[in-house]
Amino acid sequence: MQFVKDRFNYLFGSTKGLILVAIAMIGIVAAVWGMLSGPMAEMGVREIVIKLLGMDIVQAEREGRIIILYHSIAMAVVAIETYMVTSLLKMKEFYKMAVRVLITVGYILTMIFGMGFAYFGHNWAFHGLYITGLSLIFFAGVLLCIALWPWDSEYYITDTSYARTKKGVDLERVAFFVTAVTTVISALFGAVPGSYYGHGFETFLAENVIRYPHKSVMEYSVIGHLHIMLALIAIMLTLIIGRWLNFKGAWHKVAMPLMILGCIVLNLGVWGVVTPLEPVAHMIIYVGATPSMLAALFLLIWSWGKFAKEGTAHIAKPTFFQKLGAMVSDPLKFGPTWQMLFMNFTTSGIGIFMAIRLDEIFRMWPAREERIELTGHWHALSAIIASIILMYYGDMLGLKGKVRQLYGWSIIFLSDIALGAVTVFEMKRLFIGEAVQQPLVNTLMYMIDFGLGFLLVLLAVVMVWRLTDLFKPKGRWTEEMTHELSEEVAK
Repeated sequence: MQFVKDRFNYLFGSTKGLILVAIAMIGIVAAVWGMLSGPMAEMGVREIVIKLLGMDIVQAEREGRIIILYHSIAMAVVAIETYMVTSLLKMKEFYKMAVRVLITVGYILTMIFGMGFAYFGHNWAFHGLYITGLSLIFFAGVLLCIALWPWDSEYYITDTSYARTKKGVDLERVAFFVTAVTTVISALFGAVPGSYYGHGFETFLAENVIRYPHKSVMEYSVIGHLHIMLALIAIMLTLIIGRWLNFKGAWHKVAMPLMILGCIVLNLGVWGVVTPLEPVAHMIIYVGATPSMLAALFLLIWSWGKFAKEGTAHIAKPTFFQKLGAMVSDPLKFGPTWQMLFMNFTTSGIGIFMAIRLDEIFRMWPAREERIELTGHWHALSAIIASIILMYYGDMLGLKGKVRQLYGWSIIFLSDIALGAVTVFEMKRLFIGEAVQQPLVNTLMYMIDFGLGFLLVLLAVVMVWRLTDLFKPKGRWTEEMTHELSEEVAK
């Protein structure tokens, strides 16, 4: 019994344990349900998995299944970010524990019973528990907003190297608070349409209604919810990485006000989509996205400069290549900001280009091509977020030496191959005709399958290593638990 109790306390009582459980659950879902994808269907794997697991698959219900799948994974990602925020920022112990308990129970209920309802027969008790899980996560978000309240004098800072007001209000904490509050509000954009099931609202995928000349308020609400929640997850992760790297100095003082401004304006633009301001809402969104992207750029500039300077501190006059080598010497710290830069070429830049030239170029394409671009855009952003989380988690585990290098560079290399191929596949109609595209498409599919496939293999290796370690009486998990308890006592 003590064996089980100790490991339960680690898995659900420590930051690393909580993140490990969430990553493991996401990995299982990604691996199993990835077998239902188009390429797997072509090879006959899809039907084998469906029959082996006894899934109840009805084609007419595809949209509903996909939406529950997305929410199940997304809620686990939100939980991971929440664990990181509660470990990085000072807050009252009651709120920290309450938020963690609620969001943990919430995402587990959401994932298990949501997937059970969607793929294994429609047991409506499961659907009720799925909704209960989402509700608990929402309540955890409300408590997190209270815990992050930055105008409590207890959280004021005096260090002038960080962004702060004259009174000492920590602007980075304000940015975390604003992101959390807008996330809670924006969650309602999906909850309200969902509450109208059975009263005229039907499930749909956003990419399937892009060319409808008229959309209902509910449809606009769901589309806005999809876009803003992904953006807010990315913004929160940017703040987490900045806190982890100890972002400070002149760049920090400029970046934090921009992040706060960008987050607020971006949300106002998205919320405006369901109001009479809809015709100008997208312009507001562009205005809001720009300061947030600039803040991320400033984090990149500061961090790369810091890595180069610290890595060449022992050299009197370092050359450009010596600085470059120092900058990339630690893939787990260099990787997150590199992925943010890479994201601009695979998602953000492509999305802005598409929005600007929508009528001149993309609406001239067959609807299927525009649909491919949209789904690729959302999935690529999600994959980049996942890769950054995995790099931060690798550092949390204390990976060192060759293992650290192999783990970090594997994530960067494999994810960038896959996402680069996805980007070319999305935009292929700009430079190749449909009649001659097949050789290129085949090559891109191999690159995507190779990158994502081996990334899942890498994740599986890490999960097996962690699981094996849990069965050791004096494994790494005991050191991590002891270290975290000592850190809490120090606070």
